[in-house]
Amino acid sequence: MREPSKVPDPVAELLTAESRGEVKRGGDFLDGAGSGLRAALVAEAVRRGADLPEDWAELDGKRLLRACLARTDGAQVRKNPIARDEAFACAHCGHEVPAGGRRPRDHCPHCLHSLHVDVVPGDRAAGCGGLLVPQAIEPGGKGTRIRYRCAACGAERFNRVLDDLAIPDEPAALRALSVRSSG
Repeated sequence: MREPSKVPDPVAELLTAESRGEVKRGGDFLDGAGSGLRAALVAEAVRRGADLPEDWAELDGKRLLRACLARTDGAQVRKNPIARDEAFACAHCGHEVPAGGRRPRDHCPHCLHSLHVDVVPGDRAAGCGGLLVPQAIEPGGKGTRIRYRCAACGAERFNRVLDDLAIPDEPAALRALSVRSSG
């Protein structure tokens, strides 16, 4: 996106914003612009199918531009993991699993099962809650990882093998999964 004040059609230029930085710069531009430009932006966004709130005139420039770009929901979605480390009872084998300590534990060290509770690790935002069944052991960017499939919804997820915690993943369970996934 070029500087909106230096183009013939600033509304069209604002509606090409892609990155968060471009949206922020476009919002700053809107905050300094008159109400006529804001109204023209809203009219064009509605023409393109955007569903704007009734109080759009009250929004600051960045929020208004996000609404015109139909990105208000996506702006609130967390993308970075939350290091949530909690003790739990395994939903598959019933073992009491203590907190990981050094790294958050997200699966049972005894049977390797987990729960589909996160969209981003630690956010507890997944509405499913189904049992994540270990499918395979695979190499990953930060070490070996376990590939899971949710028994309820079929989604696939990955968790790192935790071999450096006070209670590491059981080598026998990892070997059995490794044999099962390679055979």
